[in-house]
Amino acid sequence: MHYEGVLTKMQTEFSNPIQYYLVFENSFLHLNQLLNKSLEINFVGYQCLECGKKKKIFRQGFCYDCFMSSASAGDWIMKPELSTAHLDIEDRDLEYEKRVQLQPHIVYLALSSEVKVGVTRKTQVPTRWIDQGAVQAIPIVEVPNRYLAGITEVALKNHFADKTNFRKMLTNDYKSVDLISERLKLENLIPSEVKDFFHNTKVDLYQMNFPVLEYPKKVLSINLDSTKNFTGKLTGIKGQYLIFEDGTVFNVRTFEGYVVKINL
Repeated sequence: MHYEGVLTKMQTEFSNPIQYYLVFENSFLHLNQLLNKSLEINFVGYQCLECGKKKKIFRQGFCYDCFMSSASAGDWIMKPELSTAHLDIEDRDLEYEKRVQLQPHIVYLALSSEVKVGVTRKTQVPTRWIDQGAVQAIPIVEVPNRYLAGITEVALKNHFADKTNFRKMLTNDYKSVDLISERLKLENLIPSEVKDFFHNTKVDLYQMNFPVLEYPKKVLSINLDSTKNFTGKLTGIKGQYLIFEDGTVFNVRTFEGYVVKINL
């Protein structure tokens, strides 16, 4: 059997373990059912997720032109503290920016490779943590817009990592941490305008269990631009990565906008 389509990040379902789906325009794959089976990934071409043209992907599934112009690729996506919709100031498309920025956001601690601080829209809980490969996560504050979340994250970046070490995450190399007690230490570190939103009493610790049969000792990433086809036995799925028996890993999200054919 073969499936062909444009890669987008794997869809997930929060259960025990996490359920993963690769969704194409006319079909989908329930990846958990493919564990311990061989699959082949073939690079076919590109298709920008924004304009749909068969142009080389630059970043985040966009061709260069769309990445430089699309409202959904503004700097405030990666740096929430740059959000300005709450001030009625446009970056690229104020209507879009208001829709995304002016909604509840969560600042959280997550444990993937080490404890990291991050920001997500409330609607993306717990999807965001699953995508990062976090084994545990806990909200710190819930605020009404992206800007307040951003300045909180900036204040906490001096005390926690803000990026995941993907090699440690994929080899399951982390030290256990009590996130509830870590959160209690933060009240005096968060900005004054956010203190009223602090989650200090809730017991809202999330646990994520990933469908991994065996963790690799070392990982080697597939790059579709240089490796046009790859075959391997799927032994795990964590974050947005497929993990194969030989320690090769494939980051689906990195290759959004790439057209692939998958043979089972």
